[in-house]
Amino acid sequence: MTDHTRSEISLRVNEVTHRLAVDNRRTLLDLLREDLGLTGPKKGCDHGQCGACTVLCDDRRVVSCLTLAVAADTTTVTTVEGLAAAGELLQEAFVRLDGFQCGYCTPGQLCSAVGMLTEHAAGWPSAVTAPDQAPELDETEVRERMSGNLCRCGAYPSIVRAVLETAVQDGATR
Repeated sequence: MTDHTRSEISLRVNEVTHRLAVDNRRTLLDLLREDLGLTGPKKGCDHGQCGACTVLCDDRRVVSCLTLAVAADTTTVTTVEGLAAAGELLQEAFVRLDGFQCGYCTPGQLCSAVGMLTEHAAGWPSAVTAPDQAPELDETEVRERMSGNLCRCGAYPSIVRAVLETAVQDGATR
């Protein structure tokens, strides 16, 4: 008899391929934390509202607490543990500019920032991008693009500075 409550999936997480049998109701966050031991993504609200669990799936930002693991089958997942290049620059800027305080939201903030910089580089507009114009990466644009990630300590000004400084170093600002 076939078990319809479990599925075989394959994920490439932080450059390592994993083949797993998972319960169809299991979230990507629980798979990452409990099955793979990656504790960077945090379980904050468990409702997709705080962004502490943000990871990158195929370079796009997702809240992993609302993403079913089976829906992520065959994707490439990057957690804060797997960030490289822009992630390293961001991490250094977060530390130097005090873009974290308690650090709980920091992994989600970092993954979200890498994703938003990728979106900006691709020319994707945000809600504050002027009509018929390429998005200019400024404080207003960064705040809007990062608005899905909450910081309980209120480190927003430092987070914005860290993102903007990293964007300048990468040549991403216009």
